[in-house]
Amino acid sequence: MNKPKKQEKDLPDFYLTHMQFPKENRQNVIVFLLLFMDLLGVLPLLSDPFHRGFFWAGMIPVILMHIWGIVYLVAPFKFERSYFLYIGVLGVAVAYLYFIVSQKLMYVNVGVEGPLYAVISAVLLVAALIFFQIFNYRMLYSGTYDRLDEDPSSFNLSPIITASSIGYIVAQFLISLTVSQSFKMMVLVAAYSVLILIMAYIATYLHRYMYILQNPEQLKSMYSGFGRPKKERMR
Repeated sequence: MNKPKKQEKDLPDFYLTHMQFPKENRQNVIVFLLLFMDLLGVLPLLSDPFHRGFFWAGMIPVILMHIWGIVYLVAPFKFERSYFLYIGVLGVAVAYLYFIVSQKLMYVNVGVEGPLYAVISAVLLVAALIFFQIFNYRMLYSGTYDRLDEDPSSFNLSPIITASSIGYIVAQFLISLTVSQSFKMMVLVAAYSVLILIMAYIATYLHRYMYILQNPEQLKSMYSGFGRPKKERMR
């Protein structure tokens, strides 16, 4: 996806005016890993009935993201730039983890058989990730994010987000309805569908990282100490 050709002064600055900084970065990594990944993702995979295949399918990205996340706990100032890449990848990883959890709920807890449910769910997951990347890209380069900053009432995001979110959740609910009579399982699948959508939006940090790499001068003019070790920062 090629970035529209614009003069530097006309570049949208929404990303640069909504930056997160090292202290926040460290806190965010802790919350994401402990709450969204470990508590909401790993614990359901450990719960009875335990299934080794689903557990290890989910644990591979968990282990990798925990190891990678250490650098933002130890040196958040030095690795400030790559933090945005990390959060984008983490959004994808957690969305995938929740997908594995929902598959375990249906195949192990409920007893679903055959690949159809998994295939449809995987297609919906990929569609959600792609949708939010395109949506975020268009919102940024159309100047909509900047206009929202100036006048929050000038544009209403809720119909677009709500329509896409409801469509995804209804699709998940319907396919779970066809294979399960357990209302509890359907509610859990719907809840994880909501979480997958949240993570799909957080995955748009991948584009934020690319934007930062492509506009170093604009970033430097706004935050001269960006990416430097803490002791070298301007006070």
